[in-house]
Amino acid sequence: MAKKIVIALGGNALGNNLQEQRKAVKITAKAIADLVQEGHTVVVSHGNGPQVGLIHLAMSEYHKIDKKTSEPELAVSVAMSQGYIGNDLEAALREELLNRGINKPVATLITQVVVDSKDPAFSKPTKPIGSFMTKEEADMLIERGENVVEDAGRGYRRVVASPKPIDIAEIESVRALTDAGQVVITCGGGGIPVIKRNNYLCGVPAVIDKDFASAKLAQLLHADCLIILTAVEKVAINFNKPDQKWLSEISVAEAKKYIGEGHFAPGSMLPKVQAAIQFAESNKNGYALITLLEKAKDAINGKSGTIIKA
Repeated sequence: MAKKIVIALGGNALGNNLQEQRKAVKITAKAIADLVQEGHTVVVSHGNGPQVGLIHLAMSEYHKIDKKTSEPELAVSVAMSQGYIGNDLEAALREELLNRGINKPVATLITQVVVDSKDPAFSKPTKPIGSFMTKEEADMLIERGENVVEDAGRGYRRVVASPKPIDIAEIESVRALTDAGQVVITCGGGGIPVIKRNNYLCGVPAVIDKDFASAKLAQLLHADCLIILTAVEKVAINFNKPDQKWLSEISVAEAKKYIGEGHFAPGSMLPKVQAAIQFAESNKNGYALITLLEKAKDAINGKSGTIIKA
């Protein structure tokens, strides 16, 4: 049966430069096209952790050289990342669909996501952005006043505030495009973080976690399924330990229990499971899936991935 699916792609899976990104999106496009070909309505979101950090750093360095240029704003860097990632992803997906004889429009929507100005995340930066660094490179940034943390055993990265999404400004536009039969790429990088000031949406220095933004997107669209893509086929407890156990299907209550027991790494699997819980709790008839990109089609057909539902 055809489903309405929101699929969340990771920014780390898009490569470290434009050449790598353009190769990566061709692989990504095949997995998305598989779902479209089966008759599903597909809405795509994506991360931007490495990309937004590089954009922001490049703008910062240029400002040091030319003081006439503006100080970089993180919200603007997010918007720029949405444009250039969305452009490559849209082009690759359009080509893949046409190669399969599917003449379906693909649209990238620059998307603002509303957050609460009083969100405690603003006083405790946790969201990794930019490329991985050595400890020596990290220490240099710390001396300059930057927030840097060790990221799940993979190296060091800058961290910024990551408030929770409370609304999506362009949700009616997303809904109209999907209802018209288009594949929509939206909420790139978790969306441009904004707060409401009367009738104005003001950008704020933050990066919203794309998994939480995708869960909010799926909730507002009344999607049947939220697919969160990651580096493993299934979620595991006791990961990388002798008693590691892969999970095929768990309830929200079980997922919360495993979180309480500390099974999922912060900045890695933890936000994915939390986002899956958020969506599953908001839609009792829907469910979330966590799996590999290459297994998305199998997962939606019940042959792979970890299902989380109420």
